[in-house]
Amino acid sequence: MRIRLDLSYDGTDFKGWATQPALRTVQGTLEDALSTVVRVPEVRVVCAGRTDTGVHARGQVVHVDLDPEHVVRSAGRSGRTPLDALVLRLNGILPPDVRVRRATEAPEGFDARFSAVWRRYAYRVADDPAIVDPLVRSHVLAWPRPLDLDAMNAAAAPLVGLRDFASFCKRREGATTVRTLTELSWSRDETGVAVARVVADAFCHSMVRSLVGCLLAVGEGRRPPEWAAEMMAARRRDAAVTVVHAHGLTLEEVGYPEGAELAAQAERARNPREAVHD
Repeated sequence: MRIRLDLSYDGTDFKGWATQPALRTVQGTLEDALSTVVRVPEVRVVCAGRTDTGVHARGQVVHVDLDPEHVVRSAGRSGRTPLDALVLRLNGILPPDVRVRRATEAPEGFDARFSAVWRRYAYRVADDPAIVDPLVRSHVLAWPRPLDLDAMNAAAAPLVGLRDFASFCKRREGATTVRTLTELSWSRDETGVAVARVVADAFCHSMVRSLVGCLLAVGEGRRPPEWAAEMMAARRRDAAVTVVHAHGLTLEEVGYPEGAELAAQAERARNPREAVHD
């Protein structure tokens, strides 16, 4: 059976999502816990989006394929449903910086990575000494200068759409940098922290942090709003665009279609994309 797991984690002490030899990663930690609970030597999970070192998640989604008998057996005599018992046992083994929120049987055609139609990230910045809170220093970037969010939103608007984000991605051999960015906007939360809401069908390596770095330069007045579009049009990395620190970034939510569209979306997502240039 294919099981969907929804989980959250504090990425501070993880070397990113993906398993790496001799390093503490979210995937490796979760797979070890699953292996222990269901008593299977090797368990492999697939996630909706691989987060980098130091990046957090509130709404990460993974799938894992397990023998139903192993799942039932792992529940023991708890009196809970097998999947509820799985969540309880996993959280009893996992370290406190990663939590499984729920486990459900995945519908037919579900793939945590390829069935996803959008991912939503948030990047948080405290740009006023009065709102810099040491208690959230691992999740909010402290910025020494005030930011003009109107200018940042003006700069962000031309970046939205089906685009080649080569200027904001670390290239990987054979990987496309074409993405559909559906939202890139800034607002302040109830504490005054500036929060970027970033939604796309998928993200390439360092894309969100590069976009944020570009917009911060606009927000503090070092660059005009038009500069962001100029960087995009260049379609190449520029040292002037800073990749900001990972700790301000959180994967908040992943969206999926329903029914037969799950498999259809997975098929579409595996096909290369081409950008539309204005």
